[in-house]
Amino acid sequence: MYRPLQSGGNLVMLFKGCRRFVRTTCRVSIPGGSLGNESKAPPRFLRDKKIVPDADPPNMEDINKLYRLFEQSSRLTILTGAGISTECGIPDYRSPNGAYSSGFKPITHQEFTRSSRARRRYWARSYAGWRRFTAAQPGPAHTALASLEKAGRINFMITQNVDRLHHRAGSDPLELHGTVYTVMCLDCGFSFSRDLFQDQLKAINPKWAEAIESIDHGDPGSEKSFGMKQRPDGDIEIDEKFWEEGFHIPVCEKCKGVLKPDVIFFGDNIPKERATQAMEVAKQSDAFLVLGSSLMTMSAFRLVRAAHEAGAMTAIVNIGETRADDIVPLKINARVGEILHRVLDVGSLSVPAH
Repeated sequence: MYRPLQSGGNLVMLFKGCRRFVRTTCRVSIPGGSLGNESKAPPRFLRDKKIVPDADPPNMEDINKLYRLFEQSSRLTILTGAGISTECGIPDYRSPNGAYSSGFKPITHQEFTRSSRARRRYWARSYAGWRRFTAAQPGPAHTALASLEKAGRINFMITQNVDRLHHRAGSDPLELHGTVYTVMCLDCGFSFSRDLFQDQLKAINPKWAEAIESIDHGDPGSEKSFGMKQRPDGDIEIDEKFWEEGFHIPVCEKCKGVLKPDVIFFGDNIPKERATQAMEVAKQSDAFLVLGSSLMTMSAFRLVRAAHEAGAMTAIVNIGETRADDIVPLKINARVGEILHRVLDVGSLSVPAH
C-alpha cells in the first residue's frame, strides 16, 4: 500500500516494501511534437462512433500518484490493453460502447480450425476491414510510452493488442496475443506479411475485392456501407451474400495448409515460450502498471497477480472495473492518453543510473 509524504513541497508516494530512487533527472518530451492537440487525428470514419468510454479528467492526486510510481521504480513493466487503442479509433470488446454491447461474439480458435465456412466469413470481413484498421494512428498513450522507454523509465512492455500501434510509435513490446500483421500456416508454421496475404486475396477474388475497395463506406452500419461495422481485431461485419458463395481463401504456398492470422483467438493458448517470458518479467519487476485493460483474460490477469505477489508496486489505469481491482492498491479511472500526458507535464522524471 502507498502512503503520502511531503518532501521539498512535493507529494511523494511511498509503497510498502519499496524505496524511493534518487537519480540524475531529465525532462521527458515526445519526439516530433507535444502530446497535445497537434497529434494527427484519426480519419473521419474512425471517429464516427463514440468508442471511448466516458471518464472524468484525471485529478492532480491521481496524476501525482502515477508520477511517483514512475519515479520510484527501476524495473517497471507496462501491460497495455485495448483501452489505449480505443483512443485511436479501434473499438474494444468489453467497454460500455464495445463490440459485446451490440451482441457481437468474436470467432473462436475451434470455429476457425474446424469450419471452412467460418474461415471464409472471417477472412472476407477481415479483408474488408483491413484498410480501416490500418488507417488508425498511434495516440498520445503510445507516443508517451515510447518516449518514456527512450528515457529509461520503462524496463519492459507487454501488450495484449494486435494492432502494432506501439511499433508505429517507436516501441517494441512483447505481443502477448500476437498480431494481425502476420499470417501463419496452421500445418507447417510458415509465416508471412499480412499485406502480401491481402494481395493474394485480391488476386483470387477480383470482383469481390473491387466491390469492397470501390465502395464509399459512408457511415458505419448504413445501407450505403452494406452494414459494415469495424471490430476490435480488424474484422468487419458484412452481409453474408458477400462471402457465403464465390469467396476463395489462399492456401499456404509451402504445404497447401490452412492460413490463419498470427493472433490468439478465444479458446487458443499463448505459446509456452511467450507466456514464460511474460511471467518471468512480471515476477522480476519492482513495479507493474496496467494501462487500458480490464484484465478479464487469465493470460493478462495472472501477470499482474504474479507481480503483486512478488512484492512489486502495482497500479491500474482503466475506465471501468477490472479483474484485479481487489488486489491492486492503486486504481485510477481515466483515459490513458490523457493521464500520461499530464504525468509528463508534472516535472522531471528521474532516470535510473546504469
